[in-house]
This record gives sequence, structure tokens and C-alpha cells, in this order.
Amino acid sequence: MTLQEPSAATPPSPSVAAVVVLAAGQGTRMRSATPKVLHTLGGRSLLGHVLAAAEPLGAGTTVVVVGSGRDQVEAHLGQIAPSALPVVQEEQLGSGHAAAVALAAVPDLEGAVLVLNGDSPLLTSATLGTLVAAHDAAGSVFTVLTAEVDDPTGLGRIVRDERGAPRAIVEERDATAEQRAIREVNAGVYVANAGTLRRVLAGLGTGNAQGEQYLTDALAPLVEGGAPTAAVRAGDPDDVLGCNDRVELAERRRTLNDRVLTDLMRSGVTVVDPLTTWVDVTCSVAPDAVLEPGTQLRGTTSVGTGAVVGPDSTLVDCQVAEGASVVRSHCLGAVIGPEAAVGPFGYLRPGTRLDRDAKVGAFVETKNVEVGEGSKVPHLSYVGDATIGRGSNIGAATVFVNYDGVAKHRTTVGDHVRVGSDTMLVAPVTVGDGAYTAAGSVITSDVPPGAMAVARAPQRNVAGWVRRRRSGTAAADAAEAAEKRAEVPPGGRSDAALTDTEQ
Repeated sequence: MTLQEPSAATPPSPSVAAVVVLAAGQGTRMRSATPKVLHTLGGRSLLGHVLAAAEPLGAGTTVVVVGSGRDQVEAHLGQIAPSALPVVQEEQLGSGHAAAVALAAVPDLEGAVLVLNGDSPLLTSATLGTLVAAHDAAGSVFTVLTAEVDDPTGLGRIVRDERGAPRAIVEERDATAEQRAIREVNAGVYVANAGTLRRVLAGLGTGNAQGEQYLTDALAPLVEGGAPTAAVRAGDPDDVLGCNDRVELAERRRTLNDRVLTDLMRSGVTVVDPLTTWVDVTCSVAPDAVLEPGTQLRGTTSVGTGAVVGPDSTLVDCQVAEGASVVRSHCLGAVIGPEAAVGPFGYLRPGTRLDRDAKVGAFVETKNVEVGEGSKVPHLSYVGDATIGRGSNIGAATVFVNYDGVAKHRTTVGDHVRVGSDTMLVAPVTVGDGAYTAAGSVITSDVPPGAMAVARAPQRNVAGWVRRRRSGTAAADAAEAAEKRAEVPPGGRSDAALTDTEQ
């Protein structure tokens, strides 16, 4: 039978007994030491996107068929889906053989099984839910997801009878000229009754150009036997696109990002330039936030209401609270509080926490630091392993000297402290509330509250040094001219130029 395309609305939440993901292929066209299904886009691996799309279906069992690079794939599964069961396909003898290997690993499985390819990152939970719901409603034993595309080259064609019911799936290399003209293609996604699927897979042959067992060949014998089968056409053909090489990976990355940005803009986020803005599917952005051109949000980054990020900023695993701003900066694992400001050209490393209205300014690097409410590190400084209280100001070119070559040490700066420019704070050291440090000081001992710390050598001027040691240079000529001007100023000599005898 022919079923209607999935609607744009969120479908019900049907369930399946098991999900089988075929992820054993070599992926030779990627030309990579990394298994194909582990290549990433939008914050997840290809395999991760497929598993995330299937998760809402609530399968009791998830089987992932692994083969090429299986150690890497199994390790990745342990991180993203520890409950999934990896099953090894020792020889890659086709998709039908892979599905049979998966079912053999769960011999007591009954009910509906959803079979997916591990390289389809654009699959959505809505499309899969509609497929499973339609399968249940039709009483089908085998249902295939299809798509109508402009260019079906390289894809299996869906052959239907005169009533529109699916009759077979024919791979392009095995198709006739008439069949190759068909634009409805196989998506590589199936829902089948576990028992029926076991039986039909056991009877698959290898009479095709590749000499392999195709899962696509499961449809024809079921149709011939009179079993109820169905096909569901995906509403968006992009949902079913696979990924076989780096060109396609880039294309899928762009499509996925466009979807993410479209959803954000429709939810109330301003994306000034979607072509240069990249947001992982694992990130969240609140309404009325603004993403300026050149912004990249990665990992678990969240951006609050009214915050402005960019232009030209990258945030990885960061939290940006409401009303904050991050301008031309790179931030990793940082927490940026309400109304706080970062940049331009700030570098916030893991462990950085900015409280409300705090500021980390131009060419400042921070690491494992807490900057209190209203405190500022405005320019050209390094702040590492430190706690800064409320309302303090860290002068330009200040360095928190936290590493002695063996261990890291912590600096504590109190409330309403004024650290002078070009101060070295040699940890471990504490600067008490309300204290000051003089510019150019090297602070190696604690500064009591309210004290002024001065730790610098007295200035000594060696008169005539340039004339004696740099004779003939432009500096010496300039110094000599200045001395002459001081000796005989216009209009006569001044009292300041007189000798003691003359005075």
C-alpha cells in the first residue's frame, strides 16, 4: 500500500522493540583513518545523530553493527550510548547480512524493529515516528522509508505496481534503464516485524552485481508471498541523505546548520548572518539573544535572553547569562554571568567564572578564575588560578604568576582592590579588601586590607649615558639638541639652567 508523506506537525510517539544501526562499513571514500560513522557535524558524530533521532522511540534494545574500525566505534558508543549493544560483522557481506548478524545477537527479540544506516545525520525523530506510526496503522510486516529526489544517481529505486503499492527496491547497478528513471529512492530505513525479518533475511541470495546480501531484497519476496508491506515517503528529502565522502559531509553540515538556525530564528533569536554562524545541535539559545556574524557555538554552550555573542567569537561548552556580551573572543568551558562583558580578543579557558557585570577585556587570558560582581580585568593581562572579589580593578599588563615550574598556586584578590598596571602577583598570595598595589610592583607577600603595596626598585637616572655610550646615534643627537635647548632657551637662559656659582 502507499502511505501519505509525514506531516510537518510533530507525530505521536510510537515505540519499537529494537533499533538496529548498521555501522560496519569501511567508508573508503572518506579517505580517513577515522571510521566513517565517527566523523562529526553539528556537535555529534554521524552515528550520534542517528542514535539521537531514534531515542524518542523508546526502544528497549539498541544494536549497533560494527566492523571496520570497530574498536574506535565501540569506544565511542561507550561514551554516547553505553546501553547500546555492539555486534561485530566480521565480514562485510552486505546490509542484509549485517541485519541478520544484529538479530542473531538478540534471538528472543519480538515486535517491531527499526533498521537504520549509521551515516544518515539528517534523520529526524519526527520522520521516524511517522514511519513507525504508519507501519503500525497499516498492519504492515515490512515498511520502507522513501524519498523523491531530483537526482537519484547511485540510489536504490522504489518500484511500485499499477496501484502504487511498493513491489521491489532495485539498486542502481542492477536497475534497468526504465527503473533508473524513477526518482523515488530508498532511504535505507525500515520497520519490520522481528520474526518476519529473520525469515526473509535467511532466504536472501547474492545474485547481484556486488555478490552481497542486500536488505533491499527483503521487500520483493514478501510482496510475492502476499504479506502486507508499505512505503512511507519522507516529507523532506534531505532527511534521508547519507554521507559517503568529505564533500557530502560538508553538504550535510550546511543543511543541518541551516535547520538549527532556522529553528532558532523562528523561536526569537536574531542571527545576523546565517551564512557565517554555526551552532551545534547540542547548544541552546534563548529568545532575544543576538548572534553576530562569525559566531560559532559548540558543545553544550547556552546563551541567555538578551545576550550578544560576536562578531567573530567561538564558544565551546560555555554558559552565557542574560544580557551578557562576548565580542571577538574565544571561550572554553567558561561561565559568563548576567550583564558581564568579554572582549574584544579575550581568551577564557576552562574554569573561568564571571559574576554579574564583571568584565574581561581586550587581550586578556583567564584560566580557573572567579571574577566577582562588578570587577574588571580590562586590558592585556593573564589571570590564572585566582579568586577576585567584588568591585576590584586589575590594571593593564598584570600577570597572576601561578606556576612555579612544578605546581600551580592560587591568588586571592579581595573586594574593591586596585591592582596597579604591570603588577606581578606571585602566588600563593592574598591582596586584602580595599588594598592597592603600585604600578610595576612584584608582589610576593600578602597585602593587608587597606594597604598600599610598593615592591619596585627606586628609579636611578644616569646622566649623559647616551652621549657617552651611544655617540653618533640619532638618540645621542636628539639628547644633545635637547640639552642645548635647556641650556639656552629662546629669549635667554633660565634660572634652572644657572650653575650654583651663577646663582
